[in-house]
Amino acid sequence: MAKKPKLLADLFHDTLKDIYFAEKTILKTLPKMAKSAQSKELKAAFVKHERETRGQVKRLDQVFKIFGKKPQAKKCEAIMGITKEGAEIMTEFKGMPALDAGLLAAAQAVEHYEMSRYGTLRTWAEELGMPEAAALLEATLKEEKATDSALTTLAKSVVNIEAEADL
Repeated sequence: MAKKPKLLADLFHDTLKDIYFAEKTILKTLPKMAKSAQSKELKAAFVKHERETRGQVKRLDQVFKIFGKKPQAKKCEAIMGITKEGAEIMTEFKGMPALDAGLLAAAQAVEHYEMSRYGTLRTWAEELGMPEAAALLEATLKEEKATDSALTTLAKSVVNIEAEADL
């Protein structure tokens, strides 16, 4: 019997489940990163992004609904690897001047992964004739880009400078 061909809609659904898992994982990780951060500015950035991530999960719930599927997560090995690296930094650099620089770099790795996924999903939603879903995904993509930009500014203005200083 011939295998049913997998189409763009199948790939969209798979990737949607993947980013859903990623966002849920990120929600568990951000409070740990905020607690570990030494810089009050970095702590605040992690707390702010946790709030945004909750809204992003709600948007994903809406995208699933538009697509006619129930919200469901599929284990994302990429985000597992990125968050594992972040956990290693928290352990290996605890109390060290470079801790915040490492946390910030780990956070940006997450942001770049998310930007890649949301950009792809937005394009596929457009191609699949779901403009409302595309708009929701675009809103999240803009937030992820803004967070990445804010983290870059924080790295250059505070965190990397402190990482070079002796305690």
